[in-house]
Amino acid sequence: MLETIAERFGDAPVLFAFGLIVGLLFGAAAQHSQFCLRAATIEFAEARPGPRFAVWLLAFGAAVLLVQGATLAGLLETGDARQIAATGSLSGAVIGGALFGIGMILARGCASRLLVLSATGNLRALITGLVLTVVAQASLRGGLSPLRETLSGLWTVPGGDARDLLNWAGGGHGAGALLGLCILALGFLLVRRHGLGTSRMIAASLVGGAVALGWVLTWAMTQVSFEPLQAGSVSFTGPSADTLMGLVNERTLPMTFSVGLVPGVFCGSALTALLTGTWQLQGFEGGPSMLRYLIGAVLMGFGAMLAGGCAVGAGVTGGAIFALTAWVALASMWVGAVVTVLILRRMPAGPLAIIS
Repeated sequence: MLETIAERFGDAPVLFAFGLIVGLLFGAAAQHSQFCLRAATIEFAEARPGPRFAVWLLAFGAAVLLVQGATLAGLLETGDARQIAATGSLSGAVIGGALFGIGMILARGCASRLLVLSATGNLRALITGLVLTVVAQASLRGGLSPLRETLSGLWTVPGGDARDLLNWAGGGHGAGALLGLCILALGFLLVRRHGLGTSRMIAASLVGGAVALGWVLTWAMTQVSFEPLQAGSVSFTGPSADTLMGLVNERTLPMTFSVGLVPGVFCGSALTALLTGTWQLQGFEGGPSMLRYLIGAVLMGFGAMLAGGCAVGAGVTGGAIFALTAWVALASMWVGAVVTVLILRRMPAGPLAIIS
């Protein structure tokens, strides 16, 4: 059936529609569950894993379980995915991941959280997200690209088996699915301990489900398209930059999965906020506060491009297929964020103060 639809409407519109669908699901689920890696790292740093940590575990565990399950069921093959097949950078994953972790603490949200919050009337998140996107574009193709390329080249790893953690472990996709199930179970245990509502628990799992759905839909398109396509899923730094550049430089937006994803997430989050009565205009508290957000945006924009993705693009989407550099980047984000929280907690109250 998909082949018939692609022949009738074309590959690009179908991929754009898939991006919108996955984005709507992700945006609605992330807004309702309050999915946020920054909040999870703050709870972890303070040795009080709570509801935000549980939400992140549910989302990540669901993504790993469903992606690995889809692979076992023959609905997905990840060997040709960019995160595994292409040459990767371990130095980029370590340095970029750490910078991203520091930045998301200062900016009070990662790239995905800023996009979700922007749709709820949060002008701080909107401006911060725009700065992040511009810096990401400069890091990819502009003035910051030489520095990114230099740091990326310090320690590289060839594509293929060398970037596949499941190949290293020798356990296969069954072991990957089992690990995802264990992470999901740990999230459920924390949910019961902290009394997280059923709807938020389901929404958190659907965040991971959106990542898995993106992988399955885009891989299905690679099987019916006559054009060379690569499977992928939810990511925000690159797609946001592509969307912004398309709006600025082109008369019409390019029809891709990534470009469809961004408005989908925005609309999904906005609709959820309106339906639940949580839409509210918010701005910066003052100049020093704004400076903190902008510093965080710059660090995240450069760090994400250096690390190969944001907290969702590398951390969850890449982590779900067990790409080596994705797991290294995710670990570095956690370390960078936790260390930043511990340092800032020891500083006098001021513009850098953390608000949980």
